[in-house]
Amino acid sequence: MITKTQFKPNEYKNGLYLVATPIGNIKDISFRSLEVLQKSDYILCEDTRVSKNLLEKYQIKSKLISNHKFNEKKNTIKIIEYLKSGKLISLISDAGTPGISDPGLILVNECIKNKLNIFSIPGPSAVTTAVAASGFSDKFLFYGFLPEKKNKIEDELEKLSSFNHSLVFFSSSKKINKFIPGFKKFFAGRKVVLCREISKLYEEYIRKNIDELELFNNELKGELTIVISEKKEENASQKLSESDINLIEKMINKLSTKEITDLITSNKNIPKKVVYNFCLKLKNEN
Repeated sequence: MITKTQFKPNEYKNGLYLVATPIGNIKDISFRSLEVLQKSDYILCEDTRVSKNLLEKYQIKSKLISNHKFNEKKNTIKIIEYLKSGKLISLISDAGTPGISDPGLILVNECIKNKLNIFSIPGPSAVTTAVAASGFSDKFLFYGFLPEKKNKIEDELEKLSSFNHSLVFFSSSKKINKFIPGFKKFFAGRKVVLCREISKLYEEYIRKNIDELELFNNELKGELTIVISEKKEENASQKLSESDINLIEKMINKLSTKEITDLITSNKNIPKKVVYNFCLKLKNEN
């Protein structure tokens, strides 16, 4: 038996409510989220068929408005008018927190521009769920979905490889093989966990060293949240390569020790102290 949650008549102000919904397990919705959805004059959702499963489960009969990336701009004018007239409107995505790699950003900014109330109802997030299960640093950078084209994928991954923190990406299982070569190229020496179907029946955590990560066959299914571990400073090479030594020897009388150190370590995982001390040794010998 499903018990309806109760709310006080004046507990919720009119405005736009960003309501997080379950990322898999339908039981992972909060009492407050259900209250807001029950109170809503309209609920904006990506796919009405997906949202109806959740709303029917909890006997919520608020009016649904389809709101996805293809009609988001067109909807915004009408929604702003509803909000100005005093309506309470909720925005949900198919799963997780709306506006995070899902529609919502355009509407939120229009509400800010028009000085309309915006409230965020916290709840499920694949990002924090995956980071918590990864065992990696809790200092992380969330990127979301990578580009489609190979050159753009590599451009983005190269930029991200300079960050020392954990990195989080979204991907469908059908597209993961497009990204694996780039992960191996730019994140060598790190670890990765691919979180598949989080909170669903076939939930799985695939943990690998990135250097050992191989392309998947066609049997892999579901949505993936990918977490790449932080860059470990202790993995930095403690020795200069022969090419580094030759380059330093050529620059030693032309640049300052600091300039040489910054130049050599800018694109290599070598401790600055190693380069700095080698420069001092050369200068003393001269």
